[in-house]
Amino acid sequence: MHKIQEVVVIDRPVTMVYNQWTQFEQFPEFMTGVEEVRQLDDTHVHWKARIGSKEREWDSEITEQEPDRRISWKAVSGAHNAGTVRFKPLGKNSTQVHLLLVYETQGALEGMGHALGRIGKRVKESLLEFKDFAERHAFETGAWRGEVVAGEAHRHPVVHSAVGWPLLR
Repeated sequence: MHKIQEVVVIDRPVTMVYNQWTQFEQFPEFMTGVEEVRQLDDTHVHWKARIGSKEREWDSEITEQEPDRRISWKAVSGAHNAGTVRFKPLGKNSTQVHLLLVYETQGALEGMGHALGRIGKRVKESLLEFKDFAERHAFETGAWRGEVVAGEAHRHPVVHSAVGWPLLR
């Protein structure tokens, strides 16, 4: 397994940045190499991307999602990867986005791409492409404000009781 961490500061409020990130089907508009993204339901997403000269497809499951704070996922089929993106307000109109990606390479070509730093470079470029997209727009193109707790989607915020049991509002 390989790990990549990248951080970018986006000159937009945290809610706008988070809301835009939840619009997975728009990723191909600004992320080079991502060819198609289909939101299957609140917690499942199908991805098609080009990694080097190879096309890869996989399904991911959102395992944790807390509005304006973080989204965590794991692949459930295809290319093995998992990660978390965290959103931190740096003031009224600035947001730090921290991306952690853990992945496995498939085959010698991807292994060489990792060794040469090409995969890390591509991840950094994708994050910068997201920054450019978000900063070019005055408003986000959509939003999903629900939460995902232990892989289960909740359209309304989850409140935890004093003993840690989740209660729906």
